[in-house]
Amino acid sequence: MLTKKKRLLFARQAEIVKALAHPIRIAILDYLEDGPQCVCDIAKHVGSERSNVSRHLSVMTSAGILDNYKDGLNVIYKLKRPCILEFFSCIRHCIMEQAKDDQVLLKSIR
Repeated sequence: MLTKKKRLLFARQAEIVKALAHPIRIAILDYLEDGPQCVCDIAKHVGSERSNVSRHLSVMTSAGILDNYKDGLNVIYKLKRPCILEFFSCIRHCIMEQAKDDQVLLKSIR
């Protein structure tokens, strides 16, 4: 049986994973790996409207993934927890393994 502490931990982990669960958010995190960026540059990089990008940034900031600060009129975003990128590295490895398994399956069908 799960303890109260474990339930709370799993709920918090789910909140963070949920905040990551959008292709634009993943693209934003990938872009921020190179360092802090303003909303205007992030929007340009991911090819989306600023208002849409701002909503995604807000979700990830609320989840504790990003941090931001003002630089004049610009709002600059940065990774609050750069270790989150290790999660995506693991996912890439999973995708590569799935692709290998798919190739094996395709060969067995032919």
